[in-house]
Amino acid sequence: MMTKLSYRHRGIATALMRAAEKMALERGRTLLVLDTAVEDGASRLYEGLGFNLTGVIPDYSLKPHGGLTGTMIYWKRIAAETA
Repeated sequence: MMTKLSYRHRGIATALMRAAEKMALERGRTLLVLDTAVEDGASRLYEGLGFNLTGVIPDYSLKPHGGLTGTMIYWKRIAAETA
């Protein structure tokens, strides 16, 4: 998922992530895993949404205009709380 630069910081990505989490719960999923680029990635967004950083794989992803960057691997448990 990527938000166009001119639409960033308007809450669009947060709304999309919350919708994705809701859909995952509706389908019985309990754990989400995602990754983002080290350079210019969405790590701040994901951490703000409660995702946990597992680690970084260096030189894993291609940058849009050439070259390599690392990727950060995140996870989040979304299981509905049980009483």
